[in-house]
Amino acid sequence: MLYDELLNIKSINLRDKSVLVIGSGLIAEQYALALKSFGISKVTILSNTKENVAKLCSKFDFTPLSGGFEKNLPNIPKQDLVIIATPISLLLPCLESALESSQTNILVEKPGSLYRKEFQPIIEKYSSAKIRIGYNRLLYPNLLRLKELVQNDGGITSCKFTLTEWTHKINFEKDSSDVYARWGIANTLHVISMVVDLIGMPKEISSYQSGHLDWHPSGSIFVGSGISDSNIPFSYHADWNSNDRWGIEIMTDKNSYRLIPLEDLYVCHKGTINWEKIHTTCAFPGIKPGLAEEIAVMLDDNLSQKIDLPTLSAASKLNQLAETIFGYS
Repeated sequence: MLYDELLNIKSINLRDKSVLVIGSGLIAEQYALALKSFGISKVTILSNTKENVAKLCSKFDFTPLSGGFEKNLPNIPKQDLVIIATPISLLLPCLESALESSQTNILVEKPGSLYRKEFQPIIEKYSSAKIRIGYNRLLYPNLLRLKELVQNDGGITSCKFTLTEWTHKINFEKDSSDVYARWGIANTLHVISMVVDLIGMPKEISSYQSGHLDWHPSGSIFVGSGISDSNIPFSYHADWNSNDRWGIEIMTDKNSYRLIPLEDLYVCHKGTINWEKIHTTCAFPGIKPGLAEEIAVMLDDNLSQKIDLPTLSAASKLNQLAETIFGYS
């Protein structure tokens, strides 16, 4: 069972692996914490700013390297894993630079790119490299447990999900304007990736956009429905000017399930109205869920054959779906 597989990743011996982390922000720090938890010591953290990377490495006794990826990557020996955790605008340029420097096992933070067309040249040029996009929620313990439960129920019969963003909480000083103009890709794909993992990509979809936000030209209200390639009907709703939250509801012939919040799992048995929490646990409590699991999947061949992360082609399809849902040109 996949849930049990990830629960036991502590037993995987990764101590001798070499890892390069590019970036020194909050996500890079979480990756560093996960690497340390595995006992991996051959870790280099590369960043633009000498002070930031030195401070981060001092917490974990890792090797700091400053001056940016374009300058340093050509001089770095091939690593067992490269983790790219830069701002969104630098993810793809950093990936290309790593590939040009003969790195072949690379985990790129989501979404990889804001524009699906940017993936294709890399897919064609570097087909032999293992490149995965870090949709960490696909490795949430509760999602894997849900997949097992619905399989035992005989499969999913329908799905509905909510995509409302708390736009009043967004820090508009952090990123460039194109990130906010395509926020459905920059952020909301977290939810969509989980839905697609559960029911498949849409084979039919009707999408509607309405409302207005100055920084998000395609609208603020997004509703739609369709049928997935697994013949599962679905519907979704989002109103970024109102109030709601991310959430996924799954129906089977026996039960209904909720991922609300996405980190939790609840069941409502047929013939009842009460939602009961299904308790799940993870291998490394205290680390951002999914990150340690991503590292294990990228570094352990046996595990990666059972559980995988989105390829560039899969990420491109997710971006295309988001373009449809949010009305991006």
